[in-house]
Amino acid sequence: MSDLLSIGYTGLRAYSKALSMVGDNIANAQTPGYARRRLELGEVPAGSNMVLYSGSVTPGGVNIKGVVRSVDQWLIEDARISGGDSERAATKLDWMNRVEGALSDDTNGIKTALNKLYTTADLLTADPSNKTLRSQFLQAVDDVASGFRTAAGQLSGLSDGVSGAAAAGVDKFNANLTALEQINVGLRKARPGSTNEAALLDERDRLLDQLSSQAGVSATFDTHGAVTLRVAGSGDLLVGGGVVTPIAVTTAADGRLSYSVGGSPFATATGELAGFAQASDHVADQRAGLDTMAAQFASQLNAAHQAGIDANGAGGQPLFTGTSAATLTATTLTPEQVAAANATSTNGNMLAFGTMRGATGPETVWSGHMATQAQATASARAQDAAAATRADAAAAARDNVSQVDLDKEASELIRFQQAYSAAARTIQVARETMQTLLSSI
Repeated sequence: MSDLLSIGYTGLRAYSKALSMVGDNIANAQTPGYARRRLELGEVPAGSNMVLYSGSVTPGGVNIKGVVRSVDQWLIEDARISGGDSERAATKLDWMNRVEGALSDDTNGIKTALNKLYTTADLLTADPSNKTLRSQFLQAVDDVASGFRTAAGQLSGLSDGVSGAAAAGVDKFNANLTALEQINVGLRKARPGSTNEAALLDERDRLLDQLSSQAGVSATFDTHGAVTLRVAGSGDLLVGGGVVTPIAVTTAADGRLSYSVGGSPFATATGELAGFAQASDHVADQRAGLDTMAAQFASQLNAAHQAGIDANGAGGQPLFTGTSAATLTATTLTPEQVAAANATSTNGNMLAFGTMRGATGPETVWSGHMATQAQATASARAQDAAAATRADAAAAARDNVSQVDLDKEASELIRFQQAYSAAARTIQVARETMQTLLSSI
């Protein structure tokens, strides 16, 4: 009789817990980071969990061994690696697109201004004394200078933006490190196989996902599931043994970013922070290139104008002052000071201007620079698409194991409801049998 009571009692307890577990799975089906849980059940050993004990019988029943999370550590690690690379590519592409916008003609008008400059010079060859055309020539010069200043300002703003975003990313990374250590403390205290331990493990994995998406990290686990986190490659400790080592970001004078941990360089090739660093390098290169072109264009155009003679018979003046894109300014000249003539003709210098529209002229150099930027952005876009596809596939493989399937949970719900009813019926049969025996005495 005690056999039936033991089977029924342990069954009710186990299947009630299992039904609760199915309910948790259904309730958290859309919760980010939640891994499906199941109750591991086993056979009750002889003499265990009996309501009435007798050494002459071998009781049966169901024993709750603990809560098991549906996870695959290899798939999790693969998803983190591919996710980190996707974040790096996406972050870099975002800023590359912004750089392309800052250098576009719609933003700064440099291409249009250069074209206007040479077109007006060409018109002056036919009518060198036309005051309106001379004014238009000077306006085009001013537009070129203004365009370079606008582009320089845009790139400077982008450099500040990348630096600010990286600083915010570092703050978030450090906050996640602190939170991860708190999870470690909880895991060392949690009862193995408990619902509390499963919840802590879910949060641990969620934090590791975030940290991996931000930078290259490497995790190892102790018997409690507590994590020791290190920098991938260098092995510098970030979290472990009660120690949290925050990282820091430094912005150089030209806007380039570098990271450090505990005073040592933290070079990450993956994650959002790597994307910020690569974007800052690209913006710095573009700023330096813009300054070089501004100085080169100013030198070429100044030399060409100074080779001519103005309407007053004086030598041509420089068209630009300043040696960088941010400081490039058009010289204040009157229409009469436009040096359209040379020693041989009234339009000779403007004819010479036309010869600058060749392979080494400002227009061609600027177009080539924009083409290079477009190619770099297209390459970054292709890398982002490939990395995103890889990350999506890895995440899908991970979710196939860990994600809650409502159809499966529905079938589990029915199964455990039937098992619960059977356990209840077992106790009822034992009670009725006991009453029959007692009434027959």
